[in-house]
Amino acid sequence: MQRPSWFSRMVLCVVVTGLFSLLGAGCSLSSDKGDTVPRGDMVNLIYYTIGEPDPDLKMVNDKINEVLAKKIGITVTYIKIGWQEYENRLNTMVSAGTPFDIAYSPEFTTYVKRGAWLRLDDYLSSTGKDMYDVIDPIFWQGVRMDDGGIYGVPTNKELSVRQQWMYPEELVNKYNLDIAKYNTLESLEPLFRMIKQKEFDYLPMELDKDSHNFFALYGYEYVIDKELPLMLRSLDPRSRVVNIFETAEARQVLDTLRRYYQAGYINEDAALRESQQLERGKKVFWKASSGGPLSENSWSKDRGYKVVAHPVTKEVVTTEDVRGGVMAVSADTKYPVECIQFLNLLNTDPEVRNLFNYGIEGVHYMLDKNGQIVLIPPKDADGHPIPDAPPSYTGVTYTQGNWFILKTRGGESPEPLNKWEEFRASNERAVKSSTFGFTPDLSMMPIQMQNIKMVWQKYYPSLMTGSVDVDTELPKFNEELKQAGLDEVRAEVQKQLDAWRASNKR
Repeated sequence: MQRPSWFSRMVLCVVVTGLFSLLGAGCSLSSDKGDTVPRGDMVNLIYYTIGEPDPDLKMVNDKINEVLAKKIGITVTYIKIGWQEYENRLNTMVSAGTPFDIAYSPEFTTYVKRGAWLRLDDYLSSTGKDMYDVIDPIFWQGVRMDDGGIYGVPTNKELSVRQQWMYPEELVNKYNLDIAKYNTLESLEPLFRMIKQKEFDYLPMELDKDSHNFFALYGYEYVIDKELPLMLRSLDPRSRVVNIFETAEARQVLDTLRRYYQAGYINEDAALRESQQLERGKKVFWKASSGGPLSENSWSKDRGYKVVAHPVTKEVVTTEDVRGGVMAVSADTKYPVECIQFLNLLNTDPEVRNLFNYGIEGVHYMLDKNGQIVLIPPKDADGHPIPDAPPSYTGVTYTQGNWFILKTRGGESPEPLNKWEEFRASNERAVKSSTFGFTPDLSMMPIQMQNIKMVWQKYYPSLMTGSVDVDTELPKFNEELKQAGLDEVRAEVQKQLDAWRASNKR
């Protein structure tokens, strides 16, 4: 049967749009969401990822399609959904059966168990063999599920995402601080006191409602994620699963945070503030984030002033780390081969990868004499640069494929030319967690999981930002977690972990 003409498909799209609110089958005309018209009979893939939609997203999408059409005869509709909306939007699309082809997948394991993602094993030995060969084998091991299948393409980046504490370089130099000395939450107290007394323009400590994994300082990792407060020690092969909020370490963290909040070191709105990218120009003395080598370079660019950072946890590879940047193919896609062709190119072709990450050369960046990226600031209507304006296009690097073919950043604070060699060296030093590859199956406990999440949302933001009295709220938190079924879930996770260790001779 002959495929419909371009005009016929455009008419069909009008009908389909009435049925699907979320881009339908991806055949809509250009819009403020960056949609593009399919070109003739060329396959067009619908691709969703996280990040605020950029002013120049459509321009970049058009350039991407020009390049993709020449290289593999495919186009993409490139859609970015805001940081606070993405997870709900993805869940809605999967639940409603909204057509799309590829998506960045937070909560990767959950969606695999829902049957949302295509099993990729057969494609990785054929169409996707090139990307399979260039991505570190540990990443593939980390995204392999209990059934032996691979259901997503991991971002080839740093293996160990370490907890790091960042500080303004100006203040570090002014007070001659050795930031490597400060590795515990308690050790920061004299610094915060000094900043509070001497640097009135600076907030001593910035937190938000998602807080920070302070428990990693004690060697703990979550068995799934923080909304299920079950943890174990990464490097102890006999570690038992615990409710972290029943441990002495958690009590110490909470008491310290409460003291800091009462002293005025923590922003008052911490328990209500949404997690977001670093706020440009905001004067903050201490901020925690997760990252690999040289992360302070990108953090400095986000802040708009130079920051320095010190890692406070070991180079440990956890399952959560390697599943933090997965691109997955919809199990319902009509174009599985084309999806793999696109992902294969994104992970092996420097032109495509840099286009997604930096935008268009001559428009969004130029290359300096070392071949490094120097961003071009946005211009006003008269063509004049707008001071301190955010870029008109940015890629969300950790969500979009192989880092090791990206160009490095130049400009005022250039990245080292050997940046990727430093990353490879870090990856070689990294040690796998004793539970690397373990994923508990809690699909038989949906009620308990939902109830636990509701209790977590009620107490976690306020406790982990020091906003409430620990003596009063922590017992309530733990009691309501028990009532929600946390002990049953913990017992099930421990049972599965014991079986996993036995089968893997751990």
